[in-house]
Amino acid sequence: MGQIFSALMSYFSANQEKEYKIVIVGLDNAGKTTTLYKLHLGEVVQTQPTIGSNVEAVVHENVSFEVWDLGGQSSLRNAWQSYYKSSDAMVLMVDSTDRGRMNLSKQELFKMLDAEEVKNNPKCCVLVFANKQDLPDAMTVVELTETLGLDTIANRDWHVQACCALSGMGLNEGLSWIAAKVTGGGADGISTFMGGR
Repeated sequence: MGQIFSALMSYFSANQEKEYKIVIVGLDNAGKTTTLYKLHLGEVVQTQPTIGSNVEAVVHENVSFEVWDLGGQSSLRNAWQSYYKSSDAMVLMVDSTDRGRMNLSKQELFKMLDAEEVKNNPKCCVLVFANKQDLPDAMTVVELTETLGLDTIANRDWHVQACCALSGMGLNEGLSWIAAKVTGGGADGISTFMGGR
């Protein structure tokens, strides 16, 4: 019994000591900064368009994360790649109601996956937060999966999580999926999608 307790304590203390890096990208007005501060503070804060980046420490399920939120304006997207090094998880935040720019989100997703820092790091998992699910014209998780071409991603774990950054719905579930993946506790194989409306 003492060995089991000791092993559990070692596991949890190891996860507390290691800080896993998450990078959140997405087009402008997708809800990246709102999500970062909802995860960090547990509340919605007044935000301005991000110029450059924001970074905060987040602890979830005894796992420590360093979470980077990168500005999504077109003039800032080329700088995203400089943040990818040593990332454990990439999060693509999409505005589920922005159907007109979903192909642009898809282009940015695959540009990210083709970046050397991500391509050479197959353990780096990808979470898509399908934000603004509280709005009536939001695309479903199934629609987003098809539109973004996620089923063509091979040899990398991915997951789509329906969410609403303002209410927090779905955010903890998405972070739990990342926590399971980075600590080795997640299900094997390439992910499917979850959630929906």
